[in-house]
Amino acid sequence: MNRTSKISRKTAETSITVDLNLDGSGKYEINTGYKFMDHMLTLLARHSGIDLIINATGDLTHHIIEDIGITLGECFEKAIGDKKGINRYGSALIPMDESLARCAIDFSGRKALVLDLKLNECNIEDVLVEDVRHFFSSFAENAKMNLHLHVLYGEDQHHKTEAAFKALARSIKDAKRIVSSEIPSTKGML
Repeated sequence: MNRTSKISRKTAETSITVDLNLDGSGKYEINTGYKFMDHMLTLLARHSGIDLIINATGDLTHHIIEDIGITLGECFEKAIGDKKGINRYGSALIPMDESLARCAIDFSGRKALVLDLKLNECNIEDVLVEDVRHFFSSFAENAKMNLHLHVLYGEDQHHKTEAAFKALARSIKDAKRIVSSEIPSTKGML
């Protein structure tokens, strides 16, 4: 089974290329132009056990980060394919120093997003909080997944966001696992 995908998205505003291997070992090469996003996407690759290459350029931070979410989501949806044999569901409770995040996902073929990051409206390093939210929304929509992501508590905005990305990563690691030869649905398809 080849669970890989590569998608390039070129618009008048951005140029994004994502290369994904769901059955990798956590290798990564991330170049978004934003140190904080590079850090978060590196964590996502490492803790989910996927191999991930992302190259992104564009005009505005908002456009670049949103389009990374879109393209990464499309890659996940394509790489998972018909979802035959996957665990489908994943969840994690992850601490990051004083912060704690909880994530539950379902690669259901439908987008649902419940996001409560408890982030202050500010910059986190070189990225706006608003753009972090847009990333998660764009990712969930294009991966066609249910994403429930909550920061339960924390003080440091960086730590809260890092806990959220790690919780998502560990949930992905669980949900993408091959556990049978069946489509995990009573409908017979996802």
